[in-house]
Amino acid sequence: MKPDYPALDFPPLEEDAVFVRQGLWYVRDPFRRKSVRLTPEEWVRQHLARYLVAAGYPQGLIALEKAIRVGGRTQRFDIVVFDRHNQPFMLVECKRPEQNLTPDTLNQAARYNTVLGAPYLMISNGRKHYLCRVHPDGRTEFLKKLPRFA
Repeated sequence: MKPDYPALDFPPLEEDAVFVRQGLWYVRDPFRRKSVRLTPEEWVRQHLARYLVAAGYPQGLIALEKAIRVGGRTQRFDIVVFDRHNQPFMLVECKRPEQNLTPDTLNQAARYNTVLGAPYLMISNGRKHYLCRVHPDGRTEFLKKLPRFA
């Protein structure tokens, strides 16, 4: 039995990654090293984070759902990939599969990035993805593929 979530534009999760506990779906999260409740947004987050690892991004440099202070308020980013100097490399904002990606979604990621300063931003609902590079002069350049992790 599998959760009733749609297929995404990523490889499927491992067969034993999702399970039911007391009637609720959970996922084994290797990034946070614990099991977390499987929501539609978590479904996207887990697929995308595992995809980043498969694309060559080190699992140990990927953080999921951490609190940051933005404009005096505590917010939580979805995924941040750090470089080998522990500086933010890419900020990823995830939405549930049925949620449209809008300029507001990108603006949310950009607001979080005012604190983090990552050179790359990505937004995804698991079916559509937008990736951009934020240049030091503030220009934003949309990209067609993930940047190489060096």
